Amino acid sequence: MSFTKDDIMRIAKEKNVRFIRLQFTDLLGTIKNVEIPVSQLEKALDNKMMFDGSSIEGYVRIEESDMYLFPDLDTWLIYPWVTEDRIARLICDVYMPDGTPFQGDPRGILKRALKEAEEMGYTTMNVGPEPEFFLFKTDEKGNPTLELNDQGGYFDLAPTDLGENCRREIVLTLEDMGFEIEASHHEVAPGQHEIDFKYANAIKAADQIQTFKLVVKTIARQHGLHATFMAKPLYGVNGSGMHCHQSLFNGKTNMFYDESDKLGLSETARQYMAGILKHARGFAAITNPTVNSYKRLVPGYEAPCYVAWSASNRSPMIRIPASRGLGTRVEVRNPDPAANPYLSLAVMLKAGLDGIKNKMELPAPTDRNIYVMSEEERIAEGIPSLPSDLREALTELVNDEVICSALGEHALTHFYELKEIEWDMYRTQVHQWERDQYITLY
Repeated sequence: MSFTKDDIMRIAKEKNVRFIRLQFTDLLGTIKNVEIPVSQLEKALDNKMMFDGSSIEGYVRIEESDMYLFPDLDTWLIYPWVTEDRIARLICDVYMPDGTPFQGDPRGILKRALKEAEEMGYTTMNVGPEPEFFLFKTDEKGNPTLELNDQGGYFDLAPTDLGENCRREIVLTLEDMGFEIEASHHEVAPGQHEIDFKYANAIKAADQIQTFKLVVKTIARQHGLHATFMAKPLYGVNGSGMHCHQSLFNGKTNMFYDESDKLGLSETARQYMAGILKHARGFAAITNPTVNSYKRLVPGYEAPCYVAWSASNRSPMIRIPASRGLGTRVEVRNPDPAANPYLSLAVMLKAGLDGIKNKMELPAPTDRNIYVMSEEERIAEGIPSLPSDLREALTELVNDEVICSALGEHALTHFYELKEIEWDMYRTQVHQWERDQYITLY
């Protein structure tokens, strides 16, 4: 839905909105906001609302801290769970005092990648994300425990799935906020859930992922539960992914579809996939950005560990869903929901565009179950693995010029520094597993 400045001012008055959250996202994907009283709404809509960028992870130094929030009027919505002193939100782009876009703004980084796609003749990147999450019980202080709220499995119903009421309220809340929900179900692991919503253009899809996370966490808390988008909160069960279905359009034409091809895939789609596969190890640090992310990317738990594709097999990193025509798309399965959605979509798009620009040849599909193949068989088939840990992923990132250019120097430098610190903290920490293994043995 589109809104004008006058629309927003009128609706705010009619609906008794008292506060507005000017929302943006930091480099690590965390939602940030500046909350203003409704008396300051007109100033915000005129792009005159300033904030201190030096306090935001990966933004700027203290001596250049003044930054401006430019609201995207089409993101206006009122939170349905607050009935008195109502709160609305606007998602913002971040600008410098001289009126230029801030080069480290994740939303702006995605917009730059989309601009490049448009210059190549692709007016729209459509994305259908599938973020999974776990629900844990909270203790008497409201802190998360490791006690699951159910012992359900894939597509289970109540009473096995005790999260069903919470999940249903999440769906209703999302629908109140304009989401078109396509499916809601229990996932494979106990306590794990998935809610799928309709695809959208890349910017709207990334905005929706951030809104989705906020709603899930808010409603879960109201049910005495803690929702987490951590990739692998529990050992021995499936982790949470965020499969990203994607396609490129020129106007109303799906550029990934070719009815004359036996798989219905155009040359553009094949080149796009070839680019994704070529740069998969390079963008893994963005799509799988935490130390914990790589605990999910291991064999045996339905997570894609191997850089390959198939139209009939879920073990490779890329799968081609059965839908054809306007629904023709590629499903990139390695991202996890801890990822910054703006950066993730930007690097995947940039990788795919590189495949198209350089007319990369797509390798043969892998229709065997890769999980049961030996290492020698995978090498013979030319199937590399995704990085095994964050350290390896960071090395691959800085050695991939295409992915580095997608991020830009500012974001790349700050992201790398932050993740180096995270890895070093993890590397030097003494973990419970080590104590269990060694403290009595040695």
